[in-house]
Amino acid sequence: MSALVMIDGCVFAPNDAKVSVFDRGLLYGDSVFETIGTYGGRPFALKEHVRRLRRSADLVFIELGVSDEELSVEVERAIELAENAESYVRVIVTRGSGELGLDPALAVAPQRIIIVTPLHRPPETAYTDGVTAITYRTARTTDDTFAMGAKVGNYLVAVLAMRQAKPLGANEALIVDGLGRIVEGATSNVFLVKDGRLVTPAENAGILVGITREVVLAAAKIEGISVKFACPTVADAMAADELFITSSIRQMLAVTHVDGNRIGAEGPGPVYRRLFACFRRVVAEQMR
Repeated sequence: MSALVMIDGCVFAPNDAKVSVFDRGLLYGDSVFETIGTYGGRPFALKEHVRRLRRSADLVFIELGVSDEELSVEVERAIELAENAESYVRVIVTRGSGELGLDPALAVAPQRIIIVTPLHRPPETAYTDGVTAITYRTARTTDDTFAMGAKVGNYLVAVLAMRQAKPLGANEALIVDGLGRIVEGATSNVFLVKDGRLVTPAENAGILVGITREVVLAAAKIEGISVKFACPTVADAMAADELFITSSIRQMLAVTHVDGNRIGAEGPGPVYRRLFACFRRVVAEQMR
């Protein structure tokens, strides 16, 4: 088996996995989720991912229904049963099913869904040559709500952003708010380098606090690279010496062009390369 689905602890082949058409995750995007990658067949930062999932659930008032430890065991079991060399894991918790209507009280019980498929990271050329991005001006689903920073299932903003990026040959869309600030990528956190210092949006900008972002910040501390927490403007990004994005599956990718404009010198820059090497060492140490 290379792909499987676990629903509330029960294992199904992908084609046999079913959820109700009345599930609020389907009807309203009323769900939270996490994406986890493995190294050596083991989930990276599982504890941190489960903790973040619970935080997202708390922010939107969804009960997980199990303890962090029980959910972690389910994830590890699903990975083991899938028998992939490396796995991509999506953990979803919906508010559950019930009568049609927006009232959350109509939901009967939360539903846990774990999807495991083979992991395919970007090609090596993406790391050696970098990728391209566009800017996309929009408001995010949870902006100006108590759920800011939650990883919710309603990903329409990201879907539309990537719909615009792909025909232009771009690999990512950088989300720009009403003030002209880059807050994050469609599915990533954003860092730029200016005069040897990192700049990345702070948590109070409503960003998803990425697990890989935290590892990169730890790597910056190890390497003695200072960090400024602030949302860069589009003009800041265009004038940056380097720009890169981070996510659990893609790790770290240098962004060499934004909206067709070259960022810094040609190819991934020295700070990116230095941090990525340190990132790999930190990951290897944590997986021992």
